Amino acid sequence: MRIEKDLVAAAATPLVLGILVDGDLYGYAILKRVGELSGGNLQWTDGMLYPLLHRLERLGYVTSLWGTSEAGRRRKHYAITDAGREQLAERQEQWTVVADALRQVWHASPRSPIVAEGWA
Repeated sequence: MRIEKDLVAAAATPLVLGILVDGDLYGYAILKRVGELSGGNLQWTDGMLYPLLHRLERLGYVTSLWGTSEAGRRRKHYAITDAGREQLAERQEQWTVVADALRQVWHASPRSPIVAEGWA
């Protein structure tokens, strides 16, 4: 399944902040987690993730700290801040409103592919 760029972009911030709620992670681990959570349907690249992480850091939603892996490699770990948690809560409320509105539209229309195929 191909997910359009604008939908991926809209979901990126709450997805990364939501992943970081569970604990600090380095970039590759975040990319891997996005893939796992989406059943492989979201395959982000470094070129998408790192600009997002840098923006979230500039906004004060995440912090970063260099560390060393067990193999001796330097890795930058990202952690959510209190401001990031507040932003995540706001985004969750926004997505709930959008998801509820979409659900109502899809359930109201007998011609909706989701209703027609029994996905509702």
